[in-house]
Amino acid sequence: MSGRISALGLDIGKKRIGVAGCDGTGLIATPLTTITRVGFTDDVAKLQQLIAEREVTILVIGLPYSLAGEWGKQAQRTEKYAERLASVLKLPIEYMDERLTSIEAETQLKTKRGFSPRRDKAQIDAHAAAIILQQWLDHKRLTSH
Repeated sequence: MSGRISALGLDIGKKRIGVAGCDGTGLIATPLTTITRVGFTDDVAKLQQLIAEREVTILVIGLPYSLAGEWGKQAQRTEKYAERLASVLKLPIEYMDERLTSIEAETQLKTKRGFSPRRDKAQIDAHAAAIILQQWLDHKRLTSH
């Protein structure tokens, strides 16, 4: 990858959207925040603020395939929501397979003192978004050579 990259990784769930960003070099994804979903307009307003602050040029969205790699209802819902977001935010989107990212995020967070999977669901969502974005960044780096 050449030039500056500014992407947001999104882990879209029914209740929350985990959000991650990357450094300008596109090497490292980090969890940023979690948006509690109240309504589409509210979600968009919160994302617009992050997009403006970070000068985002692309959204990377986790698609929840089934463990067997199949496209289920949740993946369809996520795609429909993502398409609406892309249209309103006027940003391109790319999808990444998000299977097991929440489990991986929870495993990583369990090493932190005071972490509780039941209490810290928002933290898990933001970390899952970072894993999704990191996978995309790594894939971009490998395929750009």
